[in-house]
Amino acid sequence: MSSEHEQQRSRLNGEYTKQPSEEPWADLELTLPHNRSPTGIVSFVECALVELTHEHVGAEFVSMSVAGVKRTQFIAVDDVGQRFQKRYFDKRLGWRETTVSREAVRDELVNRLSQSSSDRTNEMPNGDPDTFRVKPVHQF
Repeated sequence: MSSEHEQQRSRLNGEYTKQPSEEPWADLELTLPHNRSPTGIVSFVECALVELTHEHVGAEFVSMSVAGVKRTQFIAVDDVGQRFQKRYFDKRLGWRETTVSREAVRDELVNRLSQSSSDRTNEMPNGDPDTFRVKPVHQF
């Protein structure tokens, strides 16, 4: 009888300690063009900023143009999410880094993700679309 009770208890404990198969930030990805509303874009960016503050993840915006691939990455540098490291890669210039405020990151991401396809004049014809995604910092 005690073994049956122990099996039941371990089964219950296992049910309560199961972790979700995906991380909460795993679905924070967006490809341009998209059909999100301006309010939806702001909400999406705010969700991404919360994850950057609370998890060991960063955000990356990758754009393709006739000049090549450009990457902009953002990683929180403090525990309260008010300062971010911004890394920018351009084939001609290489990597550049700076520290920016949360407001600057928010504004830049909202502006970039709000662009319509007609606003994106430097994109490659039939090239890969611009993408934004949140991913673990070690993958940068």
